[in-house]
Amino acid sequence: MKKIILTVAAVFVLSFANAQDDAKNVKGFSKGDMWAEGSFSFRSGDLVDSWAFNPKIGYMIDNKWGIGGKLDFSGAKQANGDKSGAFGIGVFARNYFLSLGADKAFQAFGELGLGYSALTEEPNGGSKSTTSALNANIDLGINYFFTSHWAATFKLANILSYNNTNPENGSNSSDLNVNVNLFNNIFAQPQFGLLYKW
Repeated sequence: MKKIILTVAAVFVLSFANAQDDAKNVKGFSKGDMWAEGSFSFRSGDLVDSWAFNPKIGYMIDNKWGIGGKLDFSGAKQANGDKSGAFGIGVFARNYFLSLGADKAFQAFGELGLGYSALTEEPNGGSKSTTSALNANIDLGINYFFTSHWAATFKLANILSYNNTNPENGSNSSDLNVNVNLFNNIFAQPQFGLLYKW
């Protein structure tokens, strides 16, 4: 009798542990998940050397909606000695509106972002100037989870963007761009990044 009770208990414990592992291995997002994502680029050439780093961190407030913050850093140096650098900070709200695949590995999203950025330009032998801007954007993208924690991020399209620019020397300007063109291939030049979920 003890052997039967111990066997049943062992099967129950192993089944419970296996169920917990399966729950942890679910792809996609659930309420309470957090994630960090970003992209990095570097270019070196005869005319210009440049780099950019764009980290984000987010939190899922339910199974469809996430909120978070982002930073943008970039810099460039021209062959003629001109330098430029940019810094940006912002917030975003993301809605996951489509899940594909039996394990929900593909997650399509729309993202609304608001932010502030500053671009500093320093011509070779000239004086430094800074241009600040307020910006807003609506983007479409996809996360592809290749494990339960790691995903590739593809930014497919920038549907709407608004920039209000305030240069240190010059007049303010505003730009509104709406890109809804059914004939363009949104997969032609996607931007790639990497995401980690915990």
